[in-house]
Amino acid sequence: MTELFDGYHDNYRDVVQSSIDFSGLPHHFFMRAKADLLGNLIAQRLDTERPDMLDVGCGVGSLHPLLHGMVGRLSGIDVSSASLAQARADNGRVDYRKFDGRTFPFDDASFDLVTAVCVMHHVVPAEWAQFIAEMRRVTRRGGLVCVIEHNPYNPLTRLAVARCEFDRDAVLLGAGKARKLMAAGGLREIGARHFLLLPWDTKPARRLEAILSSVPLGGQYAAFGTA
Repeated sequence: MTELFDGYHDNYRDVVQSSIDFSGLPHHFFMRAKADLLGNLIAQRLDTERPDMLDVGCGVGSLHPLLHGMVGRLSGIDVSSASLAQARADNGRVDYRKFDGRTFPFDDASFDLVTAVCVMHHVVPAEWAQFIAEMRRVTRRGGLVCVIEHNPYNPLTRLAVARCEFDRDAVLLGAGKARKLMAAGGLREIGARHFLLLPWDTKPARRLEAILSSVPLGGQYAAFGTA
């Protein structure tokens, strides 16, 4: 995986955009949707207004500019040194560290919010439980673990994955599987929300998506649980 993503550090956004061009939407639209969802979860599930956050598998840090003012200390880890170098160049205030693919380079209970955004489908399924265990380990008690993933039951999502050069070996997991992994890992108050159902960046569309978030139709979902 390290070699795979090292090769895309300088054109990651372009490759992703080419895989979703059929939607007529820019990559930024999808990143903003994720940031907005995280903001809602922070407001509804955490006691602290600006949580310390770890982004696991952060890549080139595309999400991080959208989190300014939403989180406190922000850290990111990735297996790709080249991607981290690009992330550091773009986001000078974020603490980026190399990840060996198994053990996160942080002490127990270091963060209020730990996320993995479209990362688990690159992890070997046999290691999914270990991955969730590491997310929980570095999360403070009462903090939140959040996995954002592609919804394998959405045909347009499957088309985007099939068109993406670095998703060719991806193993998609549904929200139900993610919730089961979290429950087995000892997380509590587990839930899920589907989003990116409607291709319009308008307030009515966002409100309708919120109403339909429990229906497994959106292009992506967030599964989350309390440590």
